[in-house]
Parts: sequence; C-alpha cells; structure tokens
Amino acid sequence: MRFFVTFSYDGSCYHGWQIQPNGDSVQAQLQRALSLLLRDEIIVTGAGRTDAGVHARMMVAHFDYESDIDGRQLAYKLNKLLPRDIAVAQVERVADDLHARFSATSRMYRYYLHTEKNPFLRNTSCELHYPLDFNKMNEAARVLMEYEDFGAFCKAHADVKTTLCHVTVAEWHQTSPTTWYFEIRANRFLRNMVRAVVGTLVDVGRGRVSLEDFRKIVEGKKRTEAGESMPAHALFLEDVTYPKL
Repeated sequence: MRFFVTFSYDGSCYHGWQIQPNGDSVQAQLQRALSLLLRDEIIVTGAGRTDAGVHARMMVAHFDYESDIDGRQLAYKLNKLLPRDIAVAQVERVADDLHARFSATSRMYRYYLHTEKNPFLRNTSCELHYPLDFNKMNEAARVLMEYEDFGAFCKAHADVKTTLCHVTVAEWHQTSPTTWYFEIRANRFLRNMVRAVVGTLVDVGRGRVSLEDFRKIVEGKKRTEAGESMPAHALFLEDVTYPKL
C-alpha cells in the first residue's frame, strides 16, 4: 500500500531534503520517525529536492507499507516525534502507482526579498538595498514563458538528462512598500534554477542586464552568462499539484 505524507519545514538547520553523508536532512528525519512508529524500515521519496537552507510550506513524499494505516493518528504521532521545524499536515492512502515525484503535474516556488532592514525577515527573505525596477523585472519574467530550455539557469555539472521545463507562471508581487516575492510555477525545476533566475532578474532590475540581453541569456543556455544564485534562505517550495483521483 502506498501513502502520501504532506508536510512543511523550515530548512535552516538542514542540508537540504535529500539524505547527505555529512549532515542532517529532512528526508532522514522523516524516515527515522516513520521507521520508529511503524516498526519497519521505511524509505520515503519526495516530490523534489530542495537545497540546503531552502524551506517548504508544502512538500509531499510517499512511502510503502504492507498494512493499512490510520493517517490521522500517524500524522499526530509524527508531529510529536519530529523536530519542531518539521510539521506533518496529513498522511493519506493513495493509488499504488501514484509517485510523489513523477506523478506531480506542477510545482510552485516563491522567492522573498525586502528592501529595508527588518529583523523578523532575516531568516526567510533576502535583504537588498539598491533600487530595483520591478516593472522591468516582470517584463523579463514573462520572457521565461516563451522558452522551454533553461540550461542557462541549471547548476553546472548537474546530473540531469534534460534541461527542458514548462513554465506557466513567472511574476513579481509586491506585498508592502518594502516587501516582494517572485512566484514561478512549472512542471519541473532544474537544480538551483529558481535562485539563478531570480539573480538574473535582479540584474535586470538594477539595470545591469537589458531585456534583450536577458533573452539572449536564456537562448544561450550557458550558466556562466546568467546572474549569480541568490541566497537559499529566502526560497520556499509553496505548492505541489497532482492529477485528480
């Protein structure tokens, strides 16, 4: 039987989602808790791989277990056992062929930034103090939806078979006079892609990269031509969607 776990986490203290030999990970914490509660070795598969320091308001992982489970009770016990920076929303039985990663139809990330010092945002938003033209940044963001190959924003030497992604949303939103977030949705994302996209859009906003140059960067497919990756602590995986069952 297959089960989906929907949960969230503050990634500040973890070396990303995936189990690492040199540090703690969210996957390791979830597997440890499930194995203890179910008294069996449980392996979980996540909807994606968030890097060290990246957060998730919604992450989904699946695991297989030979017996039926009271999902509500297991979620309650998991929240008692897991660290305070990981919270399980639900555990539910799903079709045996539903896969947390490969069955997902889209994922949505948001990157947060603020332009005035704020002690309450320091761990979840990137602080910038230079002027940014968000209208131009939104013009450049719309260019992303005209292309499918995002090799320009893929981490060098990443182990990927293709750099093709279908981006359906890419837009900056203002939430106060000094706070913004960039929202991007696609069927899949490349490693480090969102932070590299944001870094390049910030260069557009600073006047360092023109809209024409931004288009050339996307078409050139070279990571060395794009902007620097933004800090991880301001990036959130916000949503993962699946086909209706």
